[in-house]
Amino acid sequence: MIDRSLTLRLLSASTLALAFAQPALAQDVNSSDTEATGAEEADNGQLDMIVVTANRREENLQQVPVSAATLSADATRSIFDAGADITALSAHVPGLFVESSNGRAAPRFYIRGLGNTDFDLAASQPVSVVMDDVVHENVTLKSFPIFDVERVEVLRGPQGTLFGRNTPAGIVKIDTVKPGDDFAVTGSASYGSFGSVAIDGGVTIPVAPGLASVRLSGMWQQRDNWVDNGFTGEEDAYGAYTDIAGRAQILLTPSDRLSILGSYSIRDLDGTSTLFRANILGPGSNDLNGNYDRDTVFYDAGAGNQAKYKAEIVTGKVDYEADFATFTSITSWADSEGSSRGDIDGGFGASFLPVMGPGFIPFPSDTQDSIELDQFTQEVRLASNGGGALDWQVGGFYFDSDFDVTTVGFDFPPSVTVNHTNESWAVFGQVSTQVTDTIKLTGGLRYTEDEKAFFVRDAADPQAREVSDERLSWDLAAFVDVTADASVYARVASGFRAPTIQGRDVAFFAPPSIATSEKIMSYEVGFKSELADRRVRLNGAAYFYNIEDPQFSAVGGAGNLVQLVNAADGRGWGFELDSAFQITPNFLVTAGASYNNTEIRDENLAVGICAQCTVLDPIVNLSGTDRALVDGNPFPNAPEWIADLTARYAIPLGSVGELFAYTDWTYQGETSFFLYDSAEYVVDNQIEGGLRVGYAKQDGTFEVALFARNITDADNVKGGIDFNNNTAFVNDPRVIGLSVRFDY
Repeated sequence: MIDRSLTLRLLSASTLALAFAQPALAQDVNSSDTEATGAEEADNGQLDMIVVTANRREENLQQVPVSAATLSADATRSIFDAGADITALSAHVPGLFVESSNGRAAPRFYIRGLGNTDFDLAASQPVSVVMDDVVHENVTLKSFPIFDVERVEVLRGPQGTLFGRNTPAGIVKIDTVKPGDDFAVTGSASYGSFGSVAIDGGVTIPVAPGLASVRLSGMWQQRDNWVDNGFTGEEDAYGAYTDIAGRAQILLTPSDRLSILGSYSIRDLDGTSTLFRANILGPGSNDLNGNYDRDTVFYDAGAGNQAKYKAEIVTGKVDYEADFATFTSITSWADSEGSSRGDIDGGFGASFLPVMGPGFIPFPSDTQDSIELDQFTQEVRLASNGGGALDWQVGGFYFDSDFDVTTVGFDFPPSVTVNHTNESWAVFGQVSTQVTDTIKLTGGLRYTEDEKAFFVRDAADPQAREVSDERLSWDLAAFVDVTADASVYARVASGFRAPTIQGRDVAFFAPPSIATSEKIMSYEVGFKSELADRRVRLNGAAYFYNIEDPQFSAVGGAGNLVQLVNAADGRGWGFELDSAFQITPNFLVTAGASYNNTEIRDENLAVGICAQCTVLDPIVNLSGTDRALVDGNPFPNAPEWIADLTARYAIPLGSVGELFAYTDWTYQGETSFFLYDSAEYVVDNQIEGGLRVGYAKQDGTFEVALFARNITDADNVKGGIDFNNNTAFVNDPRVIGLSVRFDY
């Protein structure tokens, strides 16, 4: 175990030493406007250059040997026009899927089919979310809103060398706008259906140009209640939320070599938890039936389905550029607390009561989960300054979290509080070398130790559990320039997800469960090209991965349990394509697609099944309980196909402004919600689209537009609750509104 106080003392000493270090060379540490936006201005109708930080340094996407895609600040703002939460990123990048059965509070991420369907607040996930260089490990931190954003990167495949032990699937990396030397103010505001409001903005104030600057940014999203309660007769009873977040940053540059960035972020969510809807699927098919009404639910419990969460994140980053390398220290503290409650059966009454509905409800279910979390991370890194034939970086990472999760089953008292702790440390290194003018090799290695502990608070039997593991993760990549405009690469990467403890079922008289480490080997080949004088960009990758002891969560079933299991083996293969076409200087089209084939490989793995749905797998009876054999099934929540399309067309109005139309569409193919296969809990062919039509200045300083999200008002099932009845939840309705953006 590592003494946190010792870590803090070492950090303080190193920071003070750097602060008093004397510079020997003069070099501007502040990025230019071009670098700050992550793109260069397009000339003569060419595509913008895309900058990514997959290797912890800014690089041209076309020169990085990894399958990656980005969302610009402009595209991200369009996605969130109607006040959507972070799950709206789903399918906007090939291979990325995001969903949640906990409203706006606890999203679940999947890349290349790898994720975790566990809805508990203690769930471990194989996709890391990294915001401003800080890992958001817990699901409640992963939900921190995206605002004042510079870019969103999705790095597909294991990233275990530079980013940690829980990244066998990939990383969603979010970088926000940083303070600079020039005064700047940006913002957007929209108002739409259901009283939907979304405001996002930031201002940079150069307090002492060249020495100190401040950036203040914030976000406010809200929606009114719009869903009726058909059981009580109350109109507009559910659906409202207010989500407020802010960030204050200060950048100090006391010398040309030293920069110190401090950041404080806060979030306050008061909203509605997921609205489960009883018996809206089947029977015998995945079609929405006559029990479904988007504007109405039938609740006799849940106390209003309230969800309230708060979070604070404090980060300090120090960069010192020496003659031979740059030292970086990143320290962060985060805390999160809150709770959500819901009518889980999605209806009213039960089989032993005189009335029930919609459909058959065997028994009522009303539960609440809450969390109190503290997280501390410390990273130090020494990286070569670049420009030579050999680039390298070495570093260390420390992670510590401690949190309580309390589960209250109002139909099954009393409440139960469990404690989870996780301590991990790692050392890592990476080397890149330009072997020839056209061949570049990159290799990395990381050693990680991880310990987790669990116990039940205030119980005669604390049911204490401890797990630990240490692993080497590594990757090796070769990048070859075939021509000046086209390259190919190959990458082999290993990764692992540390062992996990799940104890939610203690509240329902079942012991905690444990999953051992999952180990992944991933093989990837790809190409990157820019054609037609950089008016066409075509990037693609094909991959295969094998997972030894993959961790799965057997969620639900008639026994209503959440149990961790390890399958013997799992594998996946597929491809991703990302493209952009600057058809004319005023007409840009982007398109992406991914195919993903996943398979559980374990002839003996049997899991609990639903109470009322149509199970298509072989059934075995174990200790008097029916179980489904899931060998050969796809991973849960692993869409077979994902596709995205955007198009922007502008008509110039003189030399200053333009009329424009921008549209974006996503497609999600066949997706199974659970480990077992059933007729009801598999969805396919889901499409959603958005549209913006308006006026903009050609220099990007002002825009006003009419917009629509989910423009076709598609009713798409996003997940299910299977233990009680054929309960499911759906996507947001169509929102139409007006938005204004400015950038000065």
